[in-house]
Amino acid sequence: MNWAVVTPLLIFLVVIFIIGMWSSRRLSEADGFLSDYFLGSREFGGLLLAMTMVATYGSASSFLGGPGAAYTIGFGWVLLAMTQLATGYFVLLILGKKFAIVARRYNAVTLIDFLKERYKSKTVVLLSAFSIIVFMFAAMAAQWVGGAYLIQSLTGISYIGSLFIFTISVLVYVTVGGFRAVVVTDAVQGVIMVVGTLVLLAAVIIAGGGLSNIFADLVAINPNLITPFGHDGSLTAAYVSSYWILVGVGVVALPQIAVRAMSYRNSTAMHRAIIIGTIVTGTIMLGMHLIGVFSRPVLPGVEVADQVIPLVALEVLPPWLAGVILSAPLAAIMSTVDSLLLLVSSSVVKDVYINYMKPKATDQQIKNVSMGVTGVIGIVAFILAISPPELLIYLNLFAFGGLESAFMWPLIMGLYWKYANKTGAIASMITGIGSYIAIHYYNQAYGDLFGVHTVTVPVFLSLIVFVVFSLIFKEEAYEFPTKNINKGA
Repeated sequence: MNWAVVTPLLIFLVVIFIIGMWSSRRLSEADGFLSDYFLGSREFGGLLLAMTMVATYGSASSFLGGPGAAYTIGFGWVLLAMTQLATGYFVLLILGKKFAIVARRYNAVTLIDFLKERYKSKTVVLLSAFSIIVFMFAAMAAQWVGGAYLIQSLTGISYIGSLFIFTISVLVYVTVGGFRAVVVTDAVQGVIMVVGTLVLLAAVIIAGGGLSNIFADLVAINPNLITPFGHDGSLTAAYVSSYWILVGVGVVALPQIAVRAMSYRNSTAMHRAIIIGTIVTGTIMLGMHLIGVFSRPVLPGVEVADQVIPLVALEVLPPWLAGVILSAPLAAIMSTVDSLLLLVSSSVVKDVYINYMKPKATDQQIKNVSMGVTGVIGIVAFILAISPPELLIYLNLFAFGGLESAFMWPLIMGLYWKYANKTGAIASMITGIGSYIAIHYYNQAYGDLFGVHTVTVPVFLSLIVFVVFSLIFKEEAYEFPTKNINKGA
């Protein structure tokens, strides 16, 4: 074991544990357990809000898979990846004040809380909870595997041992500290991601002899590597553009991202988060994917593209600095896992247990069940990750598209269209999920339908169905609550 590499990672894990214990003390002092455990009492400022959104969205795919794809495909994948630049901007712009005001009026702690009060439908709630639990388990287990593999590659510990270390690290600070621990930890992880990205990018450029030499080497390997169309010309304009839905505007519908738009303190915090989040996202996404491309001539012949980032860091940096920098992908994976873990936990506890199993549960019972469910979910994810099927990593992106197909229009139309109703929401969710699964398998067998990503057609179909069914089965027009969020509402 190379202790020069491992020591910075151990320090990082100790800091995470300390944050979890601090958050646990704050949690014991909070007036309302549910609000603090799942939303941090809605008191986060602009910096924390921006960092938790960026850190939650950034994952193993952003720091391992994405750069690996850029290594193989070239600058075309960098262009595709930059559709993520406006993620935080779109989420806070589209949901913005209105979502925060309505969520506070409803005392909503989860996205499903909002849907429950907006549509007054048990079917909508159960469909939503089912979608989150099923899709998120797949995405969460995939991140578990990524975290274990990263620890294994850096320490030499067995896969099971690395998986155990990763599981304990996540469970301690999430189970004990709740949403506050996740958000504060995300802020630390976000800083590590930005610094790590910039340092590694500079080191790779220096190792490659400067940008002019790197570009000349890329052209010598394959001229298509520096074009927008990829190494084999497969990245068409339609396909790249469709990623604006999957990783651009569609991110609004991801429950783990949407819930962050409930947690900020006031309008000033939201506006500041839009600016900070956009800058940080752009820095990380552009930097990491450029590292992937620039690593091609610096470290040729990498057989497993997902290993490019740890391999090139160990190649171009001193061991101790590589250990510090590689805390960035570990931070990205952990910050995604903790948010998914808490999201599934809140769906079980708040949206099923409290709503339909024990509405009169005491605060102590809710606290015990919340921590217990979080721990159990983490253990189940550990078990699923012990022997993961090859398909699991693909289910990560499949889960994101499925959630967007299910939640985009019930959330957005529910906020902005007063004639949206439960029939339209149910029809939209069923159509979105059903068509997404069907088109996914069609694309697997016959190639991409219309040359775009799988999520594109279901999103438009679910919108049409939502509007049609809402108009056919008319209900009394919805009156939106108004409240001044600048006063802490």
